[in-house]
Amino acid sequence: MTQYTEASIVKALGTEAADWQWDAGCIKTELVFKDFKTAFGFMKVVAEAAEKMNHHPDWQNSYNRIGISLRTQDQGAVTSLDVALAKRISILYTHFKKP
Repeated sequence: MTQYTEASIVKALGTEAADWQWDAGCIKTELVFKDFKTAFGFMKVVAEAAEKMNHHPDWQNSYNRIGISLRTQDQGAVTSLDVALAKRISILYTHFKKP
């Protein structure tokens, strides 16, 4: 499993997940939606995708905002699993984001 550093993560995320940033050994993003219902619907879709990957995000929700943090706990690093989930989340976000 590939592990990434602050120096290598930008290239790994590419344009598909450019909204993710390195932060203290994990990758994070904050997403904004038109309302709570839309944000919650997004969380449900992401939860289903994460379950299929058997790789789960740390996240917080406050009304129409969702903060997501990814790090592979058993590796103690950001890995290819995190990059794959970040890209999937970013693709899903394009269908939900605030107009």
